[in-house]
Amino acid sequence: MTNRIDQPRAFDLVGDPLLVAGVGAGFEADLRYRVGDGHDEVGGAFDIGGGTGEHTQFQVRVDLGGAAFRLDRLVVQIFEVSPGDGSEINVVSVPVIHGPRIVPGYVGYREHTVARGETLSAVARFHYGNAGLYEWLVRANPQLHDPDLLVPGQVLRVPVGA
Repeated sequence: MTNRIDQPRAFDLVGDPLLVAGVGAGFEADLRYRVGDGHDEVGGAFDIGGGTGEHTQFQVRVDLGGAAFRLDRLVVQIFEVSPGDGSEINVVSVPVIHGPRIVPGYVGYREHTVARGETLSAVARFHYGNAGLYEWLVRANPQLHDPDLLVPGQVLRVPVGA
């Protein structure tokens, strides 16, 4: 094991600030992070303790407020910089969904268990008072391969704003 991201998990619905945690080892105890959507990114470096070759836990708080993201989908990465040539090595990537790009004032999400015969419009009407906001549900739930096909018992994340 070289580097690992334990939080967030793939396709987690995340807010701002973003907490990134895991286990890593870096040259002279230095790791880097980057969060981006292909249009803008936030990045930096952090110490993980120990020295070269020693693995330790880390947690980094990443302020995303200054980024001009255009997409809901972000990629969280941690990596080392090679002491030999300066290239990025041991890169670990986790795709996430950025809640503040979906719902104004994003604070978290509720879980909604789909009932028989329920539609996304009905779920949106129930939670937001507006059936037309079903798109927020589609964006927050990448497991919906066909938004017109909900399965009873399926759990949907319902992003909540302030």
